[in-house]
Formats: sequence, structure tokens, C-alpha cells
Amino acid sequence: MKLLLEDICHSYGQLQVLKNINLEVPDRKIVCLVGPSGCGKSTLLRIIGGLEKPISGNVIQVGSPPKDSINPLTYVFQDFALLPWRSVEGNISLVLEDHGIRHHQAEEIIADVLERTKLSDFRKALPKQLSGGMKQRVAIARALAVKPAAMLLDEPLSALDSQTKELLMDDLISLWSRQPFTAVYVTHNLHEAVRLGHSIVVLSRRPGKIREIVNISKPLQERELGDVELEKYQKHLWNLMRDEAISADKELLDV
Repeated sequence: MKLLLEDICHSYGQLQVLKNINLEVPDRKIVCLVGPSGCGKSTLLRIIGGLEKPISGNVIQVGSPPKDSINPLTYVFQDFALLPWRSVEGNISLVLEDHGIRHHQAEEIIADVLERTKLSDFRKALPKQLSGGMKQRVAIARALAVKPAAMLLDEPLSALDSQTKELLMDDLISLWSRQPFTAVYVTHNLHEAVRLGHSIVVLSRRPGKIREIVNISKPLQERELGDVELEKYQKHLWNLMRDEAISADKELLDV
């Protein structure tokens, strides 16, 4: 299933946040959203997911979700959003219970996503017993459990240290390679964007408009830490954003 964004505009009162966003998110590709602070990346993600309604414009889902999809769109947040009193399998089970999926059917789904996210040995652990990286794996496993047509990821690695980020990026690439999915991935981190994005959408300073879309043809599986080609893409993205990022930072400090 692909997503089409047509002339999306959004404001909060007199503050215009997004202006004339036209974008196609292809089926089974990862599109990263980058841009200076306050440019509307997370707002746009919420609009795509139906959590906010734009002032004008439309989000269109083209094609049908997988036949066994429970939620066509699902989120992965930066703060994990795990229930502390539930185990790993209990947190994953929660999204299935909401749809009346229990017992043997739920167990099959949970076992599958635990295996895919390398969590099978931790199914009985509580969140307090897990590292930040493991907690985010649980959040990803929970998202995968509903077999979404598209995943919406809002800075999912921003709370993690650099080493853990690298490991989680490897995990995401492995998951996508095994079973490609459609995703919109919001990040401030340009290294994450060039490692994970088939396309990188650069938004301007508020009101956010699309400045450029950078496509990277190199297969995800071949992208590695220290890749010279990826560093060139990263430098290009920073050159696009640098002046506006500095201005946005000063604006936030003035507030």
C-alpha cells in the first residue's frame, strides 16, 4: 500500500506549520522526513496517521492492506510507550486484545514477532529489566504484531546511545529485508536518514515545505557505517539544511 499526500497545509491558530506538501510514499519503501527543528515533521506524521486533521489537503491510501492486516497504520514512538506492569509478551499482546485476538492465535503472532526482533528469550521480562534498545525492540515487535500496511516512526532512536542506535538500525534493515514494509520515518539524525531511507524528504524551516527529495538507490543491506557514498549524501543534506537549522535553533532559544 502506498500513501499519497496532496496539498497538505496545517496551522495552529495564526502559526502556519505546513504548506503545500505533495508527496508519494511508495509501497514497501522507507521515506525519511528531515528538516530543522520546528519545521513540522512530527505534525506531518500525525496527519498521515490520522491523529490530526489538516487545515486543507488529503492523505490517500492507495491499494489494499495485506489480507491479514489488523491495523493498516501503526506507530513507533521515541519513548517506547510500554506498560511497566506488563511483560514483553504482555505489551505485545495488548494490541491484539483490543481486536479480540487471544489464546492460540495471539500466541502464534507473538512468537513470530519475538523471533523476528530477537526477543524470544525475553518474553517474560518486565520493561524495567530491559535496556533502552531492548525496550524499543519491544515497541517495534508490538507494531509488527498488527501486521500494518505502513509503519509511522517518530524519532524512534533519538533516546538511545550511538552504539545502540547502530544495532537498532541493523535490526530495522534486517526486518525490512526479510519482509519489506512501507514506512515514514521522522528523524533529526542525518546518519539515520541515509542508512535507512530509500528517499529522504527535506522540509524547510516553518512553515514546512518540501525543499528537495533525495533518492538513494543503494540497497539497504549494503549500507554500512563509514560508507563514503552515504557520507556524501549526508553532507549534501546538511548543506541543504544548515542555514535554516541555525536560524531555527536561534528562534527556539529566543522563545
